[in-house]
Amino acid sequence: MSDLLDTVRGLAKKTDSKILMVVLDGVGGLPLTLNGETELASAKTPNLDALAQESQLGLVELVGAGITPGSGPGHLSLFGYDPLRYVVGRGALSAVGIGVKLNSGDVAVRGNFATLGAGRVIDDRRAGRPSDEKNAEIVTLLKGAIPEIDGVPVEIYTESEHRFVVVFRAQGEPLGANLSDVDPQVTGVPPMQAQAQDPASEKTAGLVNAFVARAEEALKGEEQVNGVLFRGYSDVPHFPSFEDAYQLGAACIASYPMYKGLASLVGMDVLEVEGHEDALDGKVKALTENWAKYDFFYFHVKKTDSTGEDGDFAEKVHKIEIFDELLPQLLALKPDVIAIVGDHSTPSKLLSHSWHPVPLLIRSEHGRKDHAARYTEEEAQKGSLGLRRGPDVMPLLMANALKLNKYGA
Repeated sequence: MSDLLDTVRGLAKKTDSKILMVVLDGVGGLPLTLNGETELASAKTPNLDALAQESQLGLVELVGAGITPGSGPGHLSLFGYDPLRYVVGRGALSAVGIGVKLNSGDVAVRGNFATLGAGRVIDDRRAGRPSDEKNAEIVTLLKGAIPEIDGVPVEIYTESEHRFVVVFRAQGEPLGANLSDVDPQVTGVPPMQAQAQDPASEKTAGLVNAFVARAEEALKGEEQVNGVLFRGYSDVPHFPSFEDAYQLGAACIASYPMYKGLASLVGMDVLEVEGHEDALDGKVKALTENWAKYDFFYFHVKKTDSTGEDGDFAEKVHKIEIFDELLPQLLALKPDVIAIVGDHSTPSKLLSHSWHPVPLLIRSEHGRKDHAARYTEEEAQKGSLGLRRGPDVMPLLMANALKLNKYGA
């Protein structure tokens, strides 16, 4: 089975030009009222506006029309991997991102700490976004309460805020990872039972359901963090090498474990970043100090997504404006190609990811210029790049960087 990645692999060539891909996580939005403005359009972004006036714009569907992408498929798509062909669960991304080695037959799963009310009804899927310190405290408690289930070792790790990772270690017989979620992804209903989708996953479903029950028992003294939700089961994933496909030395600049895990799985070097996820200065420092060492940089900004998930329109606008203030520091490095894009939309109005295409901006010396005045959904809709699939983004960046040979005679 051939895809665009295979074609690009045969055309890619090594050059001195540098590409900077900035992913504003969940940046796409919606107006709160009919004929209103999105978060991007509401933000005061003089630097993004100036950049847009020198760039090509368009819109990107990460998976397909009407399909809402998770962060994993969204990022894989931007990196040029067709998310319908290259599939990985959130659990493996998170596990690898925090440095956990997965062995053949193991299953990793991404967990949310949650707040459960009367009748086990979910009041808050994120337990009020507890601090990392509180997360670590709860993980320690669960480690003591659930070291194993039916002879299967259970490892529990802190990820960040409300998120944690569980690894079920296979003992001889491989564990299947094809099972349904415990997380219904809505409030006002109880957690779901994990259901195996094939015979190989029957044992794993039993392990997951037992973990949920034992965790609730262990956490019943907690007021806010008193339940767990699971989704994103995965075994050991394998991907073609990003460096081999594009002839690029690539670096990842991210703080959140899942994104570091994804970059690591495709073969990018994950750079050390100082400071908390919400502080972008550490990321700019990592980019600046390593600028001479790599051809391609993936620069991730998280809070444009989490503020959308929280339904906080004004705060999402504020996070966009914070990024705009630091943009001149990125441009001062003079990348030959800079792209600004999202891995999915997260409208504050919906409090969740959505299917809406994300705006894409590409500036290079070799690009045709648009008449766009701003980096917004509406302006991107008018742009010369049109509506693209996510896997088209990397070939476009490679072409603008003059890193692709001609196809055919």
